Amino acid sequence: MIKDIKGLHHVTSMASDARQNNRFFTDTLGLRRVKQTVNFDDPSVYHLYYGDETGSAGTVMTYFPFPNMMLGRPGVGEVGETQFSVPKGSLKFWQDRFTTQGVDGLERDTVFGADRLRFMGPDGDSFALIESADDKRAPWLADGIPDDAAIRGFAGARFSLHDSAATEELLGFMGYERAEKEGDVVRFIISNGNGADTIDLLALPKTPFARQGAGSVHHIAFAVDNREKQLEVRKALMDTGYQVTPVIDRDYFWAIYFRTPGGILFEVATNEPGFNRDEDTAHLGEALKLPVRYEEYRGQIQANLVPLAA
Repeated sequence: MIKDIKGLHHVTSMASDARQNNRFFTDTLGLRRVKQTVNFDDPSVYHLYYGDETGSAGTVMTYFPFPNMMLGRPGVGEVGETQFSVPKGSLKFWQDRFTTQGVDGLERDTVFGADRLRFMGPDGDSFALIESADDKRAPWLADGIPDDAAIRGFAGARFSLHDSAATEELLGFMGYERAEKEGDVVRFIISNGNGADTIDLLALPKTPFARQGAGSVHHIAFAVDNREKQLEVRKALMDTGYQVTPVIDRDYFWAIYFRTPGGILFEVATNEPGFNRDEDTAHLGEALKLPVRYEEYRGQIQANLVPLAA
């Protein structure tokens, strides 16, 4: 069994409009844009990162905003809901804020004893704010959002699956423990994690497979401390029969990827070197940062990217 995973590292989704996406995460949700770079495989498209002050593992939501991309179709074989942690008693603040700003899909519920507010992103992305009384992570404080309401980072995520059995086995191998079941949802928790500790599995045996597009999660990443631990995780997964990519340098972390039995793309990412490797912490996310191989094309790339501030 793998013992080095610390919870979630980041969640990467797709969007249809970079300005709209940036405005929603930095203004409506009050997260910090900690990096603006490009899709390493398609430099005509931004890769935007939002999180806490430094982009700590377990706080970072990232996006590929493909202009005018078709909306995704929800279904099974995907991360069906991304969940953020907020302080106890803060949901009224968020419901009022979302109502004022025209956020869609607002719905209050209680799951596994925690009060939640479900809502949608600009492309129909499925999110939830979950109240926690003991999340000690320090938030990024944006204008108009007080400390006693600000998002602390991820709480976790919910997977939508035809059958959860194989994914349950995989999560157990990755160090997660089955905690409890409520209706059709089974919760798994990583012990001594980074705060982004829970994975919920929702079985939907009669639901069609999802079609990826704007508003869909592209992949979900799990955190390990360093490259040494990552290589140990990679070997353990390959020894178990998973087809895992070689280690890929993503400038701000190293990454490996593999496809799960339920169809979801998993990544295992290192906490090193971090988002301040090429920018001072005080100025994270302010300038367009490019991989070295694209620097000679900076003028052309910048000309093709819409400025984030309209």
